[in-house]
Amino acid sequence: MPDRPDRQATPPGGGPSGRPLPLSVRLLGAGLRGARGVGRATGIDRAVESAAEEAMVAAVESEAVERALARVLRGPAVEEAMNGALESEAVKRALVDALDSELVDEVWRRLLASEEAQRLVERIAEAPEIRAAISAQSVGLIEDVGHTIGNGTRRLDGAVERFARRLLFRRRRVQPTDRAGAVTRALGLGLDALIVNLGFSGLAAVAALIASAFSAAGDGVPGLALALGTTAWLALGALYMVGFWSLAGQTPGMRFVGARLDVAGRGLPLNRSLKRLLGMALAAIPFGLGFLGILFDERRRAWDDRLSGADVVYEENARAAPWSRFEAPADAAPLAAETAKAPGARGLRPQRMAGSSPS
Repeated sequence: MPDRPDRQATPPGGGPSGRPLPLSVRLLGAGLRGARGVGRATGIDRAVESAAEEAMVAAVESEAVERALARVLRGPAVEEAMNGALESEAVKRALVDALDSELVDEVWRRLLASEEAQRLVERIAEAPEIRAAISAQSVGLIEDVGHTIGNGTRRLDGAVERFARRLLFRRRRVQPTDRAGAVTRALGLGLDALIVNLGFSGLAAVAALIASAFSAAGDGVPGLALALGTTAWLALGALYMVGFWSLAGQTPGMRFVGARLDVAGRGLPLNRSLKRLLGMALAAIPFGLGFLGILFDERRRAWDDRLSGADVVYEENARAAPWSRFEAPADAAPLAAETAKAPGARGLRPQRMAGSSPS
């Protein structure tokens, strides 16, 4: 069937209601269509668009727009919007997914494998502050272990002394003492013997290697070598004891368990150190009977203590904190004085160790 004309379609020149438009409106529309065609043909429309674009760019880059944007960004609206976005579950999930992505792992791998990261790690490891901190932590750990062991041996000193006095029907000690007991001194002497043996073993290994290079291998140890080794071991032990007594007033074993010689200066004079070494040898010869004074004497003195005139006392276990080496500020003294006067300040004072008295 042929298409019939649509009665509802607007005829050319007609309005929405189907009535013809006025002549003035038809002439204005024709003029606009003509002007649009002329503008496209001559490029006027493009010039107008370019001018409008330049005007909008100039308006955005103007100082007035910058000040307006700064006021908006400093206002509470932006802050509230950011807080609301960060608190939203969607943003949290997006951040977690981004951190768990393979892209972040690849970035970290490349960053850690870069030469810049390696140089940074080497520079940090070579810093003197890092080395000093590691050394301080290592020494502090050893001192903490020694203090813990020393506290245990001090309690054992009293227990062993009470048992020995009760076994031999001797009077119990009435007043506590700061003199080191049998357990503490025995443990310190054992550690010193271990150090001497380790040092002598190293020297003996070097000597045996040198001797084997100039002599043929034989079975067993010659008697002369055994005698020389024993003499060298005794000489090394004597030098070790006398040296530390004279230089520091305590051996490394005594320092580990928290004991030292009761001397006025830093160390014991050399002549008194030699007398102490002689007294130790004399006390050990009669099956150690010279050391029984540690259990029964009120000052816990053995023969070596009597000959040298120096007792073995407990060393104070209080350790200074690493930051105590720094100088205090100028206003720290008045603050400390006010703290001492404040109520309850007495409870902040360090308590003396139970079972010991000042030397």
